[in-house]
Amino acid sequence: MEGFFVNKLVRESVSKLQPYSSARDEYVSDGSEMVFLDANENPFDNGVNRYPDPYQRSLKSLLAEQKGVSENQILLGNGSDEILDLIYRAFCEPNQDNIITLPPTYGMYKVLAGINAVENKEVLLTAYFEPNVDKILNVVDDNSKLLFICSPNNPTGNSFKKDGIEKLLKSFKGLVVIDEAYIDFSKDESWLSQLDNYPNLIVTQTLSKAYGLAGIRLGICYASEEIIRILNKIKPPYNVNQLTQQRALQRVLNQDLVNQEVQSILNERTELIKALDSLEFVSTLYPTDANFVLAKVDDANKRYQQLLKKQVVVRNRSTQPLCENTLRFTVGTPEENKKLIAILKELN
Repeated sequence: MEGFFVNKLVRESVSKLQPYSSARDEYVSDGSEMVFLDANENPFDNGVNRYPDPYQRSLKSLLAEQKGVSENQILLGNGSDEILDLIYRAFCEPNQDNIITLPPTYGMYKVLAGINAVENKEVLLTAYFEPNVDKILNVVDDNSKLLFICSPNNPTGNSFKKDGIEKLLKSFKGLVVIDEAYIDFSKDESWLSQLDNYPNLIVTQTLSKAYGLAGIRLGICYASEEIIRILNKIKPPYNVNQLTQQRALQRVLNQDLVNQEVQSILNERTELIKALDSLEFVSTLYPTDANFVLAKVDDANKRYQQLLKKQVVVRNRSTQPLCENTLRFTVGTPEENKKLIAILKELN
């Protein structure tokens, strides 16, 4: 996008901010054995007595190599939610600016808007669960700072068409945040390949889904070096702990196993879709590029309670716009899916 300057979007207080400098900011190991007496740590080694690398350099180096980006284009956070919150706090002036979301979508965008006192302008997806590009651009004003696009979308499961997103990237004067939490289950190419073409693009990913590390809370933000530099100014100094960094590094190094598990999930997703499609009380199955299936049923509240009594927990999404009487089924292990399918066939 020509004429885009990210510094014009930054909150004035953030622009003027002198970031906190931690002890480990001042020294990067060259491999030598050092005596660290700078951070008031307990000196007795137990594996976690030292503060972690505040910039997670080893993990970023590996991710940069795998994703084809620079280490300086990566920010890691305590889950994607911390990253999203940092984006709000860096670019949205409370009680002045607004953001745009596209329901039905991930609920934390709205929650974070409320926490940060930022107006949330909602533009519903179309009946086919696609962004309504013209309506989105019609609600934009001079204070519209962020546009959140979840693709593949949660809870619908579909990936949005490329031409619609491209038009928004070219036309929206703020930052476009594409949430790719489920990209590893999709055949579509990640928008990471377009980072250099769109300076207003931010892509977020996570190790919680395909990588099976929801318990360690590790979110990833990819953007221009300028955007990452701004976010680094306001992130907590040690926001990603040592155990999380170690476990993430081990998992990302074992890409073959991750790929095997993703393929297993995709195979099971196919079997689950077949089973759901055969049930009389299921009227619609929506296309999915994620590790879940959204199904429209005759009575979502009834079916949800029936499954709960059988010790199976799914997600009732009926309160979401355009999602009346829908249940979201996460793809489980082969054993879990067999149990689910057997129980579904017994419901009446």
